Amino acid sequence: MTEPQVEEWPVLLKPDRPVGIVGYGAYVPRYRLPASEVARVWTGGEALLPIKEKAVPGLDEDVATMSIEASRSAMSRAGVPPSEVRAVWVGSESHPYAVKPTSTLVAEAIGATPNVQAGDWEFACKAGTEAMVAAIGFVGSGMAHYALALGMDTAQGKPGDALEYTAGAGGAAFLLGPADESLATIECTYSYVTDTPDFWRRQYQKYPEHGQRFTGEPAYFKHITSAGRALLEGTGTTAQDYQYAVFHQPNVKFPQKVASMLGFKPQQIKTGLLVSEIGNTYAGAAIIGLTAILDIARPGERIFMVSFGSGAGSDAFALTVTDRITERRSLAPSTRDYIARRKPIDYAMYARQRGKLVLK
Repeated sequence: MTEPQVEEWPVLLKPDRPVGIVGYGAYVPRYRLPASEVARVWTGGEALLPIKEKAVPGLDEDVATMSIEASRSAMSRAGVPPSEVRAVWVGSESHPYAVKPTSTLVAEAIGATPNVQAGDWEFACKAGTEAMVAAIGFVGSGMAHYALALGMDTAQGKPGDALEYTAGAGGAAFLLGPADESLATIECTYSYVTDTPDFWRRQYQKYPEHGQRFTGEPAYFKHITSAGRALLEGTGTTAQDYQYAVFHQPNVKFPQKVASMLGFKPQQIKTGLLVSEIGNTYAGAAIIGLTAILDIARPGERIFMVSFGSGAGSDAFALTVTDRITERRSLAPSTRDYIARRKPIDYAMYARQRGKLVLK
């Protein structure tokens, strides 16, 4: 008796029909906390400061309001009626409500309700790319013509902790749709996930905990290199086949090192490396780098992206820019426009805006 044939699923994730980014938008709050201010308060001004400053949300800003701004830019670039959007998914680890979706607020604000699927996503710093992969599947299967995926955070760092230098705010939105309408086509994705507890925050705990150096080799580097190499091997490409690359950026050194490990040159990651200017935007960290690249990329150029989320996992993407990019990207503010719109604040104002002073 012969054994039944078991179909082997492909390693790469490819939709049944071609999908691409039809519109995109970024958002960065205007307030900036210089790293020198954190050092002044906690170390007497003595610290190595590879991060210049980080973006801080205003008193009236949260993941919902920032997601709405980024979504409006994505819809403007897409030129698609909001009523045609069939899904709005927001990835974040700092949703404003514990029980109430951010996604319904965003969907209502952009005019996509009521005939829309909505939901919030969580996977630490890769919640945004997690929503993107799901949106690709939604559109690629034919269940939807357009789906909106976001990664947005108002990241938290315990006072005096190393995270306080880098935990920034901001993110991006992407409207996924048919490849023949897109500004950049998505050839395929690949996801690599293990149970690696390098970073966590329990319920009712205000600030996250991290495993110090454990967050490096067994978490960040293992997952990004594994996902990146699988995508390169599966697509039959090398680092030299891409003009741009962007990786999750918790600090300046990690993305530079992992790029080198995968064969990428410094000039390939320069455009998307924003952490020294706005901090680590967590769920938006890799994808806001992608928006900065789309702001300047030329038709035919290829982009390689790998996110990372603690817990832990990575999503890798291979994209190709289309001719539509040149006529569409000027329809909304660029990522650099938001970064340039800055207002420095001191540590006292930062503490007030981030709710670090508890008044009883």
